[in-house]
Amino acid sequence: MEYYKQLITNLIFSAPKWLYSNIWFSDIATGLFIIFIVNSIKLKLTIKGPMIWPIFGILPTIALHATNLYEWGSNALIKYGGTFYYRGMWMGGTFGYVTSDPVKIEYMLKTNFKNFPKGAAYKERFNDFLGDGIFNADDELWRMQRRVSNSEMHSARFTQFSIDSVKALVHDKLLKVLEAKKGGVIDLQDVLLRFTFDNTCAVAFGVDSGCLEVDLPEMPFAKAFENVTFASLMRFLVPRYLWKPLRFFRMGFEKKLQDAMKVVHQFSEKTVKERKIELLSSNNEATTSRCDLLSRLIIMEQDKKEKFFTDKLLQDFCISFILAGRDTSSVGLSWFFWLVTKNPSVETRILDEIHNILRQREKPYDQENIVFTEEELKKMTYLHAAISESLRLYPPVSFDHKEPKEDDVFPDGTLVEKGARVVYCMYGMARMESLWGQDCCEFRPERWIKEGEFVSESQFKYTVFNAGPRLCVGKKFAYMQMKMVVASIFLRYRIKLVKGHKVSPKINTTLYMKHGLLVTMEPRPIFLD
Repeated sequence: MEYYKQLITNLIFSAPKWLYSNIWFSDIATGLFIIFIVNSIKLKLTIKGPMIWPIFGILPTIALHATNLYEWGSNALIKYGGTFYYRGMWMGGTFGYVTSDPVKIEYMLKTNFKNFPKGAAYKERFNDFLGDGIFNADDELWRMQRRVSNSEMHSARFTQFSIDSVKALVHDKLLKVLEAKKGGVIDLQDVLLRFTFDNTCAVAFGVDSGCLEVDLPEMPFAKAFENVTFASLMRFLVPRYLWKPLRFFRMGFEKKLQDAMKVVHQFSEKTVKERKIELLSSNNEATTSRCDLLSRLIIMEQDKKEKFFTDKLLQDFCISFILAGRDTSSVGLSWFFWLVTKNPSVETRILDEIHNILRQREKPYDQENIVFTEEELKKMTYLHAAISESLRLYPPVSFDHKEPKEDDVFPDGTLVEKGARVVYCMYGMARMESLWGQDCCEFRPERWIKEGEFVSESQFKYTVFNAGPRLCVGKKFAYMQMKMVVASIFLRYRIKLVKGHKVSPKINTTLYMKHGLLVTMEPRPIFLD
């Protein structure tokens, strides 16, 4: 026994010397290469999805397709049957599935909703920005905000206030800006972002941000908001063990993020503080005349003994509301106008519908100052279909993800581990022939109309406004806002894309146009004979 012990000891202590004297660097490289090849073959045989690289996971594959990541993702979903596995970098990297399968999406967003919250990873990355606002909340905190927002936003008072706000902003500002810029080149995406930002600030905070003026001023709050959304995305692309030190030392994109968040939070804090002082010091008539969301929430809290909406939660809630309302509508409208410039027959049908509705008016009206009523907007069936089709092809929020609390099994038998991230890709879903037919990539509003009526699709096939319990409470308002903008502009202007201007999506939390939307506005005579 002693002999064998001594032999093993000698081998252990002499191994380094033996290795150094007999193995060359080329041998080590060859060995690692063989391990890499064997591991790659194993992953290909056992996992359905794009290449998973040793150490770096799927990141090299993403980097190779960074210039057309949306199209690559769509093609990958088609290639792998609507769902594929992915893994991020080792040591804290993410893992999970990307899917465009409505069955899996329904399971997450409805059937087993409780087990698929936004999750700790999502909340951690947005917590500095959104705090406990409805966009970033789960469980009871989310349910309470959902109940309150649903109640307030669907009240007759808030609905009328929203409609009046859109009308005023369209006619007092948007059309005046377009009139001043006619004949020249403008970035319509920028103008629409300013419009929705002003509108959302008016509805959420009851303030005029002053973003949509003829001289198109630079607004610190609006710019900071845009910087925050982009920098927040980086936290999803960079491993946790890298972005956290960057945040601690205020370096790189984290410094830009923190500087921008400071501006956003100072604005929201100041607005909440001033509004509370105003409402507490005013009489009942002045109090009830305030219809913006912030004022209604403060008044609601004053009428109750229990305190749910703290000052911080009021700030977080309204910031979430701006995030949900500002980017989505403006980006959706930008892609809509671009698609229509490429499909003149759609524009003709929209104009015919608008003119037919205006001819039904009983009283004479000034053609130069036409303001559409809510009832007239509801009658615009083809426009509703065209907007829905545009949102299908270019969803403003092109992807989202859930994180299961516990191990789960999808209806098709796919195992999902606790802590995995299941990304559902709306952009990819629109390009699946299995869901939308062979013409899935075509802009065809007629797919939404049957026997002259608009026909909705399943929420889980068309997840543009989310689905299940988290279905967007502002969906009705978003359609009304977009229809008002489109009808008012099309009645007065023909939009022409600047020759040679390249339109492509930007990698961001929202599907911005990377180079904006450069157009010219050509006045259109209004004839309703």
